[in-house]
Amino acid sequence: MKKIIGLLYGGKSAEHEVSLSTAKAVTQALNFEEYEVHPIFITLDGEWLTGPQLKAPVETIEQLQFKSQNAFNNITEFIEANDRIGFDVIFPLLHGTNGEDGTVQGLLEVLNLPYVGNGVLASSAGMDKVVMKQLFSVAGLEQTPYVHFVRSEWKIDSDAILNKCEKELVSPLFVKPANLGSSVGISKATNREELKAAIELALKYDRKIIIEQGIIGREIEMGVLGNDNPAVSVVGEIKPMTEFYDYDSKYKDGSTALIIPAEVSERVVAKMSEMAKAAFKILDASGLVRADFFVTENDEVYINEVNTMPGFTPFSMYPQLWQHSGVSYRDLIDKLVNLAIERHTEKQQLLYNKDLSEK
Repeated sequence: MKKIIGLLYGGKSAEHEVSLSTAKAVTQALNFEEYEVHPIFITLDGEWLTGPQLKAPVETIEQLQFKSQNAFNNITEFIEANDRIGFDVIFPLLHGTNGEDGTVQGLLEVLNLPYVGNGVLASSAGMDKVVMKQLFSVAGLEQTPYVHFVRSEWKIDSDAILNKCEKELVSPLFVKPANLGSSVGISKATNREELKAAIELALKYDRKIIIEQGIIGREIEMGVLGNDNPAVSVVGEIKPMTEFYDYDSKYKDGSTALIIPAEVSERVVAKMSEMAKAAFKILDASGLVRADFFVTENDEVYINEVNTMPGFTPFSMYPQLWQHSGVSYRDLIDKLVNLAIERHTEKQQLLYNKDLSEK
């Protein structure tokens, strides 16, 4: 019997276009002999729309962008579709806010639906770079120095924040919205004026800002796959041709080389594996994460961040890492679906009635 899968994509997010590309790629990899596939599109305005069952892979992104017949269409259409269709699993292919940050995961939990990927806690903590780094500190993971603040603090005394950055951090600095991915809103700053402009840009995307000290090192990444006993992939290196790995170099101009496997020592791979698993567990992650590191010329390893819904086209780093580890793109999707069902099945064993626990 086919598994009934709902592909959830789009989203009210700056990474809407990335999500559409991911959804297209997944439809082209799914085995339609094993899955009954239903598209669930979230528009940029936040409408939830369910389309007709997909009988074959889509060839263009436009096929995924159907329109509402009702101006008041909202999330109830998805709930009604679930009642009508009976999804076995939802595959959230959402990147960024309102999708990768625990909000959608919370809805799926309330509906008691199995879903691929990380739960509410891991998704929200993994999205918020400040909270994530604070948890990494608890786990004893080495990372670069950083400063963080919220918009209201910036408005009250921007000079104090600039002074703090200049006192505690060494240039170059990387300014980031705390709750976005795909390098949206990120800038590099080497002086006070650039830093101020970078902060103003980042504040357009988020109320919380993180400023990280740059490090001279290679950008090395590792995939993590599993639930309570995760496995790790080979490692890969990102070599952007631009100054840093920004949105355009990731998705538009092809100016980034992915080197898999990366040429690093066995000791570095072992250290990264240990740190990646520790990060996965401190977040209580499940399904998948991509762990990103800096490795210096002296083989010092610093964890930068983890991405709880990494880029997921066949040409993205995470699937490529597993491809080189012996897991094809199609098999990776199957594994993630099975991990989602496994985790959901385990949750159904929990008791919510105190009286039953006493019998």
